[in-house]
Amino acid sequence: MTMEMIDERTIKLERRLNNLDRIVLKFVKILEKHTDYVLISGYVAILLGRTRGTEDVDFFINKLSKEQFSSFYKDLLDNGFWAINADDVEELYSMLKDDRLAVRFAERGNVAPNMEVKFVKDALDELAMKEKIKVITEEGKLFISRIDLQIAYKKFVLASYKDLEDARHLQKLFDIKDETINKYKILFEQYGRI
Repeated sequence: MTMEMIDERTIKLERRLNNLDRIVLKFVKILEKHTDYVLISGYVAILLGRTRGTEDVDFFINKLSKEQFSSFYKDLLDNGFWAINADDVEELYSMLKDDRLAVRFAERGNVAPNMEVKFVKDALDELAMKEKIKVITEEGKLFISRIDLQIAYKKFVLASYKDLEDARHLQKLFDIKDETINKYKILFEQYGRI
């Protein structure tokens, strides 16, 4: 894998894409016709060279009206995806509006990997969306959360062994100092994430 920082908000990534990457890119091509998004959590570390498996790929998306969501859902169905949680658009939309729930989509006939989608709910999610980073691959572009925020979230909020390893990988790869990461701890406490 080779990676080049084009600027603060753009990474050019050269590596052989795998099946997971292709599914994410396929999903994103549909998603970005309907709303903005940002990839968060484990897939960010995987995309950037950490070797591990995952069953889900996490997304924040901007809030959609019921009509906009219905159009997005129809587009997914027409392109070989299905919703794991339910098949009724009203129920799926209701789940998305609940800040604690996510809707999961996968390629028809599969449950993993699945795309876990949540609406942006607070200023922290908005920060991830506003300051996202474009990753350019040979098969398309993806938008990921800023790296320091991602590391801090994995380190202070999720804090499982897997998440701590993801955080270490990203922190080493981007040579980010602990002081930069630690400033987010107060924000996570303020928003009740810790």
